[in-house]
Amino acid sequence: MNNADSLMTPHRQSVLRWQRWQDFLFEKITMVFALSTLVALTGIIVSLFISSWPVLTTFGFEFFYTVEWDIINSKFGGLIAIFGTVVTASIAILIALPLSFGIAVFLTETCPMQLRRPLGTAIELLAAVPSIIYGMFGLFVFAPLFAEYVQPALAGSLGQIPGISILFTGAFNGVGILAAGLILAMMILPFIASVMRDVFEIVPPILKESAYGIGCTTWEVVTKIVLPYTKTGVVGGVMLGLGRALGETMAVTFVIGNAHKLSPSLFSPGNSIASTLANEFGEAEPGLHYAALFSLGLALFLITLVVLSLAKWMLIRAEAKKGMKT
Repeated sequence: MNNADSLMTPHRQSVLRWQRWQDFLFEKITMVFALSTLVALTGIIVSLFISSWPVLTTFGFEFFYTVEWDIINSKFGGLIAIFGTVVTASIAILIALPLSFGIAVFLTETCPMQLRRPLGTAIELLAAVPSIIYGMFGLFVFAPLFAEYVQPALAGSLGQIPGISILFTGAFNGVGILAAGLILAMMILPFIASVMRDVFEIVPPILKESAYGIGCTTWEVVTKIVLPYTKTGVVGGVMLGLGRALGETMAVTFVIGNAHKLSPSLFSPGNSIASTLANEFGEAEPGLHYAALFSLGLALFLITLVVLSLAKWMLIRAEAKKGMKT
């Protein structure tokens, strides 16, 4: 007991002792919560490796860059599903990112006050729509309209440009890689827009008011003040949307076509890792087929890990450059 404690009343001393115990317990409990995420992550990685081991030992690294998927003859390659996952997620993020940025800027900078709350609520409600609803909408509403109007227009315009024309060839059936990417874009757009809006709103008003005061335009305020101040939150929102796009199952299963076929055309049906798992996991027999599906899950985990690592590396580089400039 130190001198300060000896000058206190017994009641006050007991209160302080109890508060110290509370701090100690709170620290240990929160540490357990934090460590439990590492334990869960380690368990997922270990279980994926163990369940994938028969395929990894049989086919080796070849599994990840071969296209054959023959359940009868037990020959498996994950390239088609990996290709479909990466392409559909890339299409989704390329479409959703600029739209989300525009929505967030409008809601925080130029939207009339009477519209901000209803529009913001509408964006949040879109984020709460179940993925199965997006899938049903994609198959029964979007796909017929896409086949009748959008695919012919794309084939007649972008399909005539040398170099990229091969991306817009094939039958106009409404389902395929491009349709899945567009549905994913609809799904992740409200997530990214909501996060961007929230982080844009935390920018101190004095910073923006000072910029406007010296004659900056709204675009200059957003690009020179808002984005640099909130870049970590913006990247986090983009990664949240991209993570959902990479792992989405039901919506993609409805509209991607579910064909084990590799084609350069975005109109052609394909497959993704999530849709392959959804379609085949329930009927997979223990053996190579079962292990191949776990190997696809491992591939999806590695893709997500690489994407998150690249995002973290970009943020670290940006912070380092900022420090060098200052």
